[in-house]
Amino acid sequence: MLVLDRTWKKIFLLLVKFLPGKNSYMYKVRFVLLSVMALFLNKISVGEGSFYYENAVYREEIKSMQMFREGFELSNPIWELGERNPLVFKFDDLSGEAKNFFYTVIHCDADWNESFISQSDYIDGFSENPVHDFSHSFNTTFKYVNYRINIPNENVSFKLSGNYALVVYEDGNKENLVLTQRFYVVEPRVDIEGTVRRATLDAFKGENQEVDFTVFHDNFPIENPQQEVKVVIMQNNRWDNAIRNLKPLFIRDRELVYDYNRENVFVAGNEFRYFDNRTNRVNGENVLATDFHHPYFHKTLMSNEVRVNRRFFSYEDMNGKYVIESQDREVKDFDTECDYTFVHFSLPLESILLGGSVNVFGGLNYWNANKTNEMTWNFDTGAYELTLLLKQGYYNYIFVYVPQGSAVADHKNLEGSFWETENDYQIFVYYRELSSRYDRLVGYRQFNSVLNRF
Repeated sequence: MLVLDRTWKKIFLLLVKFLPGKNSYMYKVRFVLLSVMALFLNKISVGEGSFYYENAVYREEIKSMQMFREGFELSNPIWELGERNPLVFKFDDLSGEAKNFFYTVIHCDADWNESFISQSDYIDGFSENPVHDFSHSFNTTFKYVNYRINIPNENVSFKLSGNYALVVYEDGNKENLVLTQRFYVVEPRVDIEGTVRRATLDAFKGENQEVDFTVFHDNFPIENPQQEVKVVIMQNNRWDNAIRNLKPLFIRDRELVYDYNRENVFVAGNEFRYFDNRTNRVNGENVLATDFHHPYFHKTLMSNEVRVNRRFFSYEDMNGKYVIESQDREVKDFDTECDYTFVHFSLPLESILLGGSVNVFGGLNYWNANKTNEMTWNFDTGAYELTLLLKQGYYNYIFVYVPQGSAVADHKNLEGSFWETENDYQIFVYYRELSSRYDRLVGYRQFNSVLNRF
């Protein structure tokens, strides 16, 4: 439980305060013992259903959560320690009333559990801050309030690198949770070079991609790479199918080589489906019908089909992301003048799929497959159907099958998989000394399966 995790964290931090001087032998011995104890206790609580931080919305009226580097809406929320330009975080509240929202930031380990360090160790400024920047929607059928947070800002900045979670809650009560959003603070101490290729082994050829890379740490000594370094490889910013337990295959002078041929393989999938929801005047691309049922607009997308047995066709997409835009008028502010519409998805199939669910999947639902985007089988139409309330914009998505009890969304059986598919791969390099209490993010690099193809 979340309360249990934080209780152990407080006990651990209290015990650390009573350790002898940092340069003494007893300090090192006791610190290691306390660290092992903290790790053990934390794993116990994680096994009991611990809360860990993810991109998640906990209220139905909260929509269109986005975080990116200022000036580039399609960028990943990566902030380099000490740089000037902030990250931008936005979301809408469709209740239509301004709320008393607050936010805080939480340092997390490489697996997104809260780190065993106090906020004063990694935050410069105030640990809790009100969300003052908000605006009401203008001339829209749905009334909403748009909120914005630029971070870091004059009230909060960061001392340490690592994984961070932005947590928004109401009325100063952290138990009254509204949403959580992941972002990264990196200190570039290592360089990463790599390629994406068609999978090496015959068993994988034709539908999978292999990510090979080397970590160079010329000016950053690492004594025990097997224990102190952790890498995470993500495909198109997805966490569910991330590779997280790779150890360096070869350790050379100032080089860590991850040149596997099985452990670093991803199902390539297919290019993302897309639709244009930027106007209500005409049908945008891949929109079959635009209807107005007072007082709201409805969009019916063109009928989709399973692509697993189709030939591969390459085209440009946004690798699952979306942008908020409108073409209906000379919009001055997309944040407050873009309307919301009901978007109707359908996927015809010969029969219902047993043993799991079919979901609409992508950045539009924060790369989560859950009840909010689970499709329903319609016996009359012979299709899976789903209606989502989405803000005007341009969207990518795919259909996935989620086996019951699985945490990984299967994007192969409905969409097909082809090694030629264009994908982005993000590589994160974390470093933690044996005596340290947190994971430092010392390297980040994004590779593209076409631009960085071997």
